[in-house]
Amino acid sequence: MNRFHAWRASLTRPATGFQSQPEPKTIGSFARGRQLIAGNFLFAGYLVEAPKTSIWDLGAPGPGFDEELHGFSWLDDLAAVGDMAAQARAQDWMRQWMERFATGKGVGWTPDLTGRRLIRWINHALFFLSGQSSETSDAFYRTLAQQTLFLSRRWRVASSGLPRFEALAGLIYAGLALRGMEKHIASAIKALAVDCATQIDGAGGLPTRNPEELLEVFTLLNWVTMALSEAGRIADPDILAAIARIAPALRALRHADGGLARFHGGGRGMDGRLDHALANAGVKPKDHGALSMGYLRLSAGRTTVIVDAASPPPLDASYNAHASTLAFEMTSGRRPVIVSCGSGVHFGEEWRRAGRATPSHSTLGIEGFSSSRLGPRRNIGGHERELLVDVPDDVRVEAHRSEEGAGFVGGHNGYLPTHGLTHIRQLDLSGDGRGIVGEDTLATITNTDERIFDAAMDRSTLQGIPFHVRFHLHPDVEATLDMGDTAVSMALKSGEIWVFRHDGRAKLSLQRSVYLEKGRLKPRATKQVVLSAVAMDYATRVRWTLAKATETPTALRDFEMDDSATPD
Repeated sequence: MNRFHAWRASLTRPATGFQSQPEPKTIGSFARGRQLIAGNFLFAGYLVEAPKTSIWDLGAPGPGFDEELHGFSWLDDLAAVGDMAAQARAQDWMRQWMERFATGKGVGWTPDLTGRRLIRWINHALFFLSGQSSETSDAFYRTLAQQTLFLSRRWRVASSGLPRFEALAGLIYAGLALRGMEKHIASAIKALAVDCATQIDGAGGLPTRNPEELLEVFTLLNWVTMALSEAGRIADPDILAAIARIAPALRALRHADGGLARFHGGGRGMDGRLDHALANAGVKPKDHGALSMGYLRLSAGRTTVIVDAASPPPLDASYNAHASTLAFEMTSGRRPVIVSCGSGVHFGEEWRRAGRATPSHSTLGIEGFSSSRLGPRRNIGGHERELLVDVPDDVRVEAHRSEEGAGFVGGHNGYLPTHGLTHIRQLDLSGDGRGIVGEDTLATITNTDERIFDAAMDRSTLQGIPFHVRFHLHPDVEATLDMGDTAVSMALKSGEIWVFRHDGRAKLSLQRSVYLEKGRLKPRATKQVVLSAVAMDYATRVRWTLAKATETPTALRDFEMDDSATPD
């Protein structure tokens, strides 16, 4: 079907050029661009070293590899280098794509990939066309027209959420940029406005609860409104309203170091991209309320804490969801301290599953169980995926703020079916941001809960229910277990030292962990602080503190200015 539509598009009168000289709006990585020039191809977590091989002759070593190639986001990286070698690679690989795939062959003919590709091709058109023959230029415009017409007929089959936003943004972008494609603009704007009204909730969130995905949608909407403005048009009110809703949500998901909270399949985002997008949007900061997309942000001094304070995404949006209810991340100035392991999707199936489990997050987990369970595998978007089932359906959070500090108390029933236990977490951040006091409790609430707990105790032959409270550390944190195993000292590269202590009701240990980060060849080794205890009664409580032990040297403090405030 895709090839048929592409063939029909090839019979249509091609675009004859650009309405105006396009300006690049996408940001690439200079380092990744240099790696591409050297023949090191890192896509979807797979590295292929082939210095003398075309990007289209690599052969996909695993899922997602071809999709990243055909989306052409790597063109941003070559443009970031911008020298003759980078331009030669871009020109060669784009010509080869036109020769091999312009008729509709290959995996790249899906609406979302076509939209993503169109935006990159238009952004970097001058980078490609410089020095090209008239024959190549004509083929370039003809291919752009084919892709635009394909999108005009096929955007409806794109999955809701980010794929649909990519398809429609690409169609609007092409309609505005290309002569002869103007007729597609109005209908695409109307469809995008509908998705903005239906897919982005009143608090500016997406059903997937993926912070990085929200940033991608926000960036696309910014590009669309800027392109419309440059063409003398005004965006639909529903698009502008969606941008106004998303901006404060993203500010609430922003750590003091400028990165996003890493939950439900999302990473921290490319350095500077979040602040750049917020600045472009021009939406003034405002109070985001208690929760944003199900997350609670606490901030004081140079410290930010972001908590996953809601149930995981619903079944139809949860194939990358994590069992991370009541997990938190903490950043001091520009230095991440407490983190989640992150999404393992770029490191293969085993890492993808591991990254979704409760032990990969900084929260309490009962040994051998996650707060949500992975269900049977299903085909989703052409890939075999598991959805989260038996998720906590009763998550309650009450936040409080005062001059003395900010905090919350919350609970979830994820362990109720198996153990009759509710996890209750209380966390308080001091007014100067120099200390956190936490308390984690496993407790039965009703008589029915007590009966389930008693049955679980019988299965354990009355040995109790083992559980662990984990605090995963960023790889740049140097952690040392103090004498007597009573505290952990955490040294940051800024010169700060934070000390973790507990009330003695659990065993304290420092264990290995991993930090899963997109764009790296393999997981980074790091450590985790673990409090281990056994629930023997209807209520078991563990208390802990995290406090800054030393002041940052003045020179460093002045250099690492407090950036907890987001740009206007």
